[in-house]
Amino acid sequence: MSSVERSSGKLAESAQQLARSSDRVEGSADRRTELAGDRTVLAAERTYAAWVRTGLVALASGIGANKLLEGLVPAWMVALTGTVLVLFAAFCFVAGVWRDLDPVRPPPRPRTQRLPAWLLVLVNGFLALVALSALIGIWFGRAA
Repeated sequence: MSSVERSSGKLAESAQQLARSSDRVEGSADRRTELAGDRTVLAAERTYAAWVRTGLVALASGIGANKLLEGLVPAWMVALTGTVLVLFAAFCFVAGVWRDLDPVRPPPRPRTQRLPAWLLVLVNGFLALVALSALIGIWFGRAA
């Protein structure tokens, strides 16, 4: 076997190894991209949950402030405090859905399913109605 034949054999073997290695790297990059997309979807869900959690705390605080501050500060200040907190709660419910449904850019090919948009709108719409009811109660509720 001549040196040219040996060299061509080694060259062919090297080309095959390079092709296998390239396939592995490409598959690995695709997987990393997929996992990054999954992490992005899950991070968006955590952000949505934070908006809802903040809204619920603001709603409870607005209702609680109305009862807690009664008799301690002027009635207008009680109503103003409750109103601001309840309006902030409604803002959080709307912002949570808006931020989740309108991301800055879509995640790269995730395998993780996003929460259905209709479910987010339904739940947060209901919570916004609760906030509106609380606001009406703060404004027009009678003192016991």
